[in-house]
Amino acid sequence: MCGIVGAVAQRDITPILLQGLKRLEYRGYDSCGVAVHSDGELRRARSTQRVAELESQVQREHLSGFTGIAHTRWATHGAPATHNAHPHFSGQGKGVARIALVHNGIIENYEELRTELQAVGYVFESQTDTEVIAHLIDHLYGGDLFEAVQQATRRLNGAYAIAVFCRDEPHRVVGARHGSPLVVGRGKNENFLASDALALAGTTDQIIYLEDGDIVDLQLARVWIVDVDGHSVEREVHTVHIHTGAAELGPYRHYMQKEIFEQPRAVGDTLQAIESITPELFGDGAYKVFKNIDNLLILACGTSYYAGLTARYWIESIAKIPVNVEIASEYRYRDSVPNPRTLVVTISQSGETADTLAALKHARGLGMENTLTICNVATSAMVRECKLSYITRAGVEIGVASTKAFTTQLTALFLLTLALAQANGRLSDEEEAEQLKALRHLPVAIGAVLALEPQIMAWADRFATKENALFLGRGMHYPIALEGALKLKEISYIHAEAYPAGELKHGPLALVTEHMPVVTIAPRDGLLEKLKSNMQEVHARGGELYVFADADTKIGSSDGIHVIRMPEHYGKLSPILHTIPLQLLAYHTACARGTDVDKPRNLAKSVTVE
Repeated sequence: MCGIVGAVAQRDITPILLQGLKRLEYRGYDSCGVAVHSDGELRRARSTQRVAELESQVQREHLSGFTGIAHTRWATHGAPATHNAHPHFSGQGKGVARIALVHNGIIENYEELRTELQAVGYVFESQTDTEVIAHLIDHLYGGDLFEAVQQATRRLNGAYAIAVFCRDEPHRVVGARHGSPLVVGRGKNENFLASDALALAGTTDQIIYLEDGDIVDLQLARVWIVDVDGHSVEREVHTVHIHTGAAELGPYRHYMQKEIFEQPRAVGDTLQAIESITPELFGDGAYKVFKNIDNLLILACGTSYYAGLTARYWIESIAKIPVNVEIASEYRYRDSVPNPRTLVVTISQSGETADTLAALKHARGLGMENTLTICNVATSAMVRECKLSYITRAGVEIGVASTKAFTTQLTALFLLTLALAQANGRLSDEEEAEQLKALRHLPVAIGAVLALEPQIMAWADRFATKENALFLGRGMHYPIALEGALKLKEISYIHAEAYPAGELKHGPLALVTEHMPVVTIAPRDGLLEKLKSNMQEVHARGGELYVFADADTKIGSSDGIHVIRMPEHYGKLSPILHTIPLQLLAYHTACARGTDVDKPRNLAKSVTVE
């Protein structure tokens, strides 16, 4: 979601701030801004355009300074407009601006604080909850910025990561986090803040991951951190080598296309050349945990939720363990029946998804202490919160619509399925060898599916003129239909819904006309003949079918039935392969419609607010 960069140095830091914002563009934003300490005053530039336009504005206005903060904003409180863009200043109502602040998250008691601050003379220029924090810190400021931030954060309810500096204290930036990620970058006589270590790639590789409740004081030669109780603490410094090439587009038209074609490599890296299936792939002590649980609770949001739904079919079929899959944002707010013998599994690309983190903490609060996460970021809050973990190795995913993160999650979840089966005596040596062989072949199989791109592009030209679409799947391919519909609606803005094909006659069939394309996933499995009957229900009512069929399904093209043949049937791993053409269909349809593929409207990459 929103991005933060901050710096204190003995050089002009505006290029560092702007470069950091560019690296955070993938998170999604609708405005951006930068503020610096310049010649004894606070100066800023803000824009509702892209970071490139902000950079031009900074150059035109000759903004430079040794201390500063920058931000990309995804609107929550207040429309995307310049006066709502960060950084926010305080002091306008009492003279020259003194405090500059950027903020990720949502302050839940901002209305109460706003009323209180207005009563003592503060004038608000925005509709944001963020401006409240700036004025509160200014109100509490007595000559020590760190102390003012400490006092202010005690008054805040909600989630936040903030970076703030003061006109009266050059070469000092203070940061604080609660529920939103924030990292420190260490340098030589210079230090940095960011919401993501990627923002600091090329500037420093010495990273400190702040814990919830931490407040950090950055000065030229000092980083001082206190925890939620106000005690001084030392946080480990990690050497993080971030390949900046991951943020380079190369020969591809969009990052989403690049990431679709990176999936053979990403899946191969996620498998890590595994030689055998063992619970310890998920961490020390995993065998004991897997032996002592009697069910799974999977918590996730969005695309990761669909990965969890797919895993339920695998785990119940192969490991024979009951599985519940919950949307994280719903689970934490409903009454549920806890079971201490549950393995709570969270799935998150970033490891910072606010709803999933909150659901995890809720589950632990109910006494379910066996926790495991499938995550793409080894240093994330999700990994730190869970006993066990498996790190997917998708690499940086820039496009808002998830692609390689999804297929690597599925790969990791299939490994979890096999590890659970092995721990409970349900995986023979022959079955293990067979499944490992299939997994090792998976990158090659994905590459063969990617070769279908020209055929899918022809379909996309037809889809581009539509405003509605229906996706059908059965069994473990139903969640893949859900994911296909999500991809199409996310980036092409075509309304798309997915249903289990057997549910057509229970309502959705009323929508089918010649104007409603119906995308069907047709693997050669035990439900194929049932699926063919569902397809005939659509065809008989004039619906236009677009079928991704395994080679030996004997489904042929005819009037109103368009078929693209998959290279091979892939058994239990078929959902991973059938995901790929749906990604390509969404991508090329969006290209044909001329939408902003990598940054679809209203959406953000890393959702760190509820």
